Amino acid sequence: MALQRRMGVTRDGWGSAGVGAEIPPVAAEFLAQQRLLVLGAADDDGAMWADAVVGPSGFATPVGTRSIAVDRRPALLGPLFADGAREVGMLAIEPPTRRRMRVNGTAAATGDGLLIRTEQVYANCPKYIQTREIMDGVAGRERGAARTTRTLNATQLAWIDRADTFFIATHASGQGADVSHRGGNPGFVRADGEARLAWPEYVGNSMYMTLGNLELDPACGLLFVDWENGHTLHLTGRARVDWDPERAKAVPGARQVVDFDVERVVEVPGALPGSWEFGEYHRFNPKIAVLDPKNAGRDDTIRT
Repeated sequence: MALQRRMGVTRDGWGSAGVGAEIPPVAAEFLAQQRLLVLGAADDDGAMWADAVVGPSGFATPVGTRSIAVDRRPALLGPLFADGAREVGMLAIEPPTRRRMRVNGTAAATGDGLLIRTEQVYANCPKYIQTREIMDGVAGRERGAARTTRTLNATQLAWIDRADTFFIATHASGQGADVSHRGGNPGFVRADGEARLAWPEYVGNSMYMTLGNLELDPACGLLFVDWENGHTLHLTGRARVDWDPERAKAVPGARQVVDFDVERVVEVPGALPGSWEFGEYHRFNPKIAVLDPKNAGRDDTIRT
């Protein structure tokens, strides 16, 4: 709410203050068709993580108006829920159509899956989502052992440099967890060395769920997906919103720039089944620009 006032949003109850806990019928129908969920939660040390899980249509099913049963758990976050109910943010996203819905609440393990109790259920606009189609039946892929480091290596930096999408998990004490999507043309996320990233915040729906949480708690988790090969790259650290208008002016489409300091990196080979075939970039993706002088000389044109 503080950020909404700062940004001139005058609509009362916009954002989490106006979001209901029940799953509307249209949302229940959408959820039952989904193949991809992204989850965000804190570990026992308070570090935030984002993770994804892929399954056939129907692997996530509404149970009544306040619960969702998911028949599997994500590779990295899954074990956390075995200890009891934990605050969770969830994003159900359909890349082929650019539709998405968000669910925030609590989750606990049930057999091999999860039962999520909803507290906030709402939809988002399709901006900055790149279209992709899942290709099933990818043979020969096995989940590899997770590799943990404190900084990003050259291969991971190149992965981030090529990324057109990532997901961000945040949390605010007493308010719960949340996970959201960020997208743009490749290069919209910039690395400054092996332990710091920066990205632009584009015009969105003015809910400020992510930035609002970061004002209260800078801990956040990022997820990058290798869509073709199913590998996942998980970063946890702390983020700060730079409100300097001069810095934002240097980045087409940016309202602010967010700086993220990496504290831990986990790479999971073959974490996701299937392979997602790229379709097209969103037409509203701003062109790419250099975020700071250290990155000068890089290509600043739209990549198609």
